[in-house]
Amino acid sequence: MQIEFEIVVFGLFLMALLYSTVGHGGASGYLAVLSMSVYANEGDLWLKQYAWFLNLIVAGIAFFNYRREGFHNFDLTWPFLITSIPFTFFASSLKISNDEYNLLLSLFLIFAAWKLLIDKKENIDNIRALKVSNGLLIGAIIGLTCGLIGIGGGILLSPLLIINGWAKPKTAAATSAIFIWLNSLTGIVGSSISQHLVDLSNIAPFAISVLLGGFIGSKYGSKNALQSSVKYLLSAVLLIAASKRIIELL
Repeated sequence: MQIEFEIVVFGLFLMALLYSTVGHGGASGYLAVLSMSVYANEGDLWLKQYAWFLNLIVAGIAFFNYRREGFHNFDLTWPFLITSIPFTFFASSLKISNDEYNLLLSLFLIFAAWKLLIDKKENIDNIRALKVSNGLLIGAIIGLTCGLIGIGGGILLSPLLIINGWAKPKTAAATSAIFIWLNSLTGIVGSSISQHLVDLSNIAPFAISVLLGGFIGSKYGSKNALQSSVKYLLSAVLLIAASKRIIELL
């Protein structure tokens, strides 16, 4: 158990390091690591709340670094938050069975791996203004996903910002970071009110590991470009975790 615990701590550090380079909190990575360990038996509420708590640390550091470098645009951010926060709160209060959660998580991990592989963060010369109605709709949809799965939503939001020409990569990273932070906090509050706050006795070593990883990764990401090899590594981890959970469901 001690060896597995140390492997999990290192895995969380690695996920925080890699995800924070693009302004993500890393919840999908944390869920992947935890779901491949003995902690998978703790149930969906435990996994979701732990992922959200770790998100708060890494996304907070990422937002601080990107904002300090001048990349945050409040006018771009607020339309997504207006709807994502209440929808995350609503979805986080829903109770689903462990099998249903395992299936949803597996499908999401596969989708997240695919998004990482196809997401090309190219520089955009002409930035288009975001229509508030589009931001509100997207925020609501992502918020529902955040509450059900236990993520912050950055892995879904940042590609949309770039593909639609609403933001350059580093501006998208800043918006995604604060989006993740607020949705993660909302998820913790919503699930705690509707159910309960899980035992956080293991959170300290996990928090320290992602704190270090998030600090290093976001410092690098706010000043440098992400190497494509990092995406392949992250995608492989997500697919392995998804495969493990699917096999267990069969």
